[in-house]
Amino acid sequence: MKRIAILIASVCFCVSLNAQGILGGSVSGNFQIDMQMSREDSVIGAEKVNERFLSNAFANINYNAGDFSAGFRFESYLNPILGFDKQYKGAGIPYRWASYKKDYLEVTVGNYYEQFGNGLVFRSYEERNLGLDNAMDGLKLVAKPVSGLTLKGIIGKQRYYWEEIWQTDNGLVRGLDAEVSLNELIPSFREKQTRLTVGGSFVSVYEKAETKIVPINENLYEMKIPENVGAAAFRLDFSHKAFGLSAEYARKGQDPNIVNNYIYREGEALLVKANYSIKGFAVSLEAKRIDNMSFKSKRSETGNMLNVNYLPAITRQHAYSLMAMYPYATQVNGEMGIQADVMYKIKKGTWLGGKYGTDVKLNYSRVNSIHQEAIEGYELNQSGTEGYTSNFFKPGDELYFQEINLEVNKKMTKDLKMNFMYSHQIFNPIAFGHPEEEDVIADIFVVDGTYKINRKNSIRGEVQWLLTEQNYGEWAKRDWLQLTAEYNFAGKWFVALSDQWNYGNQNGEKVHYYNVSLGSTYNTTRVALSYGKQRDGIICIGGVCREVPASNGLFVTISSSF
Repeated sequence: MKRIAILIASVCFCVSLNAQGILGGSVSGNFQIDMQMSREDSVIGAEKVNERFLSNAFANINYNAGDFSAGFRFESYLNPILGFDKQYKGAGIPYRWASYKKDYLEVTVGNYYEQFGNGLVFRSYEERNLGLDNAMDGLKLVAKPVSGLTLKGIIGKQRYYWEEIWQTDNGLVRGLDAEVSLNELIPSFREKQTRLTVGGSFVSVYEKAETKIVPINENLYEMKIPENVGAAAFRLDFSHKAFGLSAEYARKGQDPNIVNNYIYREGEALLVKANYSIKGFAVSLEAKRIDNMSFKSKRSETGNMLNVNYLPAITRQHAYSLMAMYPYATQVNGEMGIQADVMYKIKKGTWLGGKYGTDVKLNYSRVNSIHQEAIEGYELNQSGTEGYTSNFFKPGDELYFQEINLEVNKKMTKDLKMNFMYSHQIFNPIAFGHPEEEDVIADIFVVDGTYKINRKNSIRGEVQWLLTEQNYGEWAKRDWLQLTAEYNFAGKWFVALSDQWNYGNQNGEKVHYYNVSLGSTYNTTRVALSYGKQRDGIICIGGVCREVPASNGLFVTISSSF
């Protein structure tokens, strides 16, 4: 595999020296470097960084020539910026690939990303902000033998930081997926307003069995660990005019692992979405149930790496920092959740709509534990047993997260736009492994306005206010206030000032987390610098989270593409 990587890197490098047109192909790519300098700050808990200068960087180089394409990604973590796993320390080419398309078949060798359906049984992807990359290394086939039918096959191992994965005992992942669009497959259905697509997946992980001794009722037993763990899923997407419905159900075989405390219970997951939209009005509903669905290619892994599947969160993903102070993380061992969104546009010329109309969005989400009962004669989740029984339609008693969110977007004048948001959240720290903490009940308000001075210049102001009676950990302490002012000029430059202040803290200093940012954009190149204090907290994207430690110093980002 190293020889393949060197060969691909050499070809692409030679081509890039001459830019475009070599061998009838073209070269494209992008790069980014994040640099951080942080100093010790005992007030906010920022620890001393011995190397002072930290950096994450990557560069993608891609070559395309007709039906052939290839590329590689160089990465450098010298050393990883704060919050990234130290196992990323190093530099090299962890991602290299080559692909060829001919007739109805596409073949990819090397590294690749892929997803089956919603990802309930398989998703290989990268989320750089979380430090997550479970890229596959192996072979992928995609075939479209007839219109409306897509077949996929994958085999390989997953990336694990800088490990030489083919020299490890990490599991081998194999999978098949088929999807049929009846409207494309059957000519007479192609113009119909009713659309129907169905699909199915099967994924298997092979990992050499380990010896596991567990105590059950004062006796010791040797567990029989399955070496092949399979998971299957079925999905459909249906739509008719303004109505749409999609659903996917997945089931996983016995998979005793460290995440589920080595129980033999089979896993299952159900995700259902429905939506209806007409001009000026839309509503969507989602429901999800997860039961023992941790699926990794290494049964002893506990972190975010080596996840074979993806279990999406059905809570709103917030961009405002105080709205996202208490994010929700998907509970892979069991959760039931619902989410509803209603969007309505108040017409222009009405009392509430005004001259330009008003957009109103209402969101509600709630996530509970699932119902669990201990198997007679055993403790709940006893290793070496089925673990528990569960009523599929019955939620558990534990509330993990709940939110009611209202957002109003209104154009006040031709130059002034306003955004108003309110959120009421209930956050259970048990979702992050802190069952001893009490639930946090928070009310968050946001007012965000942008004024367009002229065609190239604008100014933006933002106020965020969080009210709560609870403390959580060292970073979320009572009431917070955040003020932000940003100026954009010439369409290429911006400068921003912000201050996040935990003025309600009763257990320590009321700290001002100030920040000054400056940046510019020229064509495809962007440079951004910021200096200030960053509180420790949690970043979540799609229900997958990582902790970010406190820092005090300079942060620089440079990115470009070609």
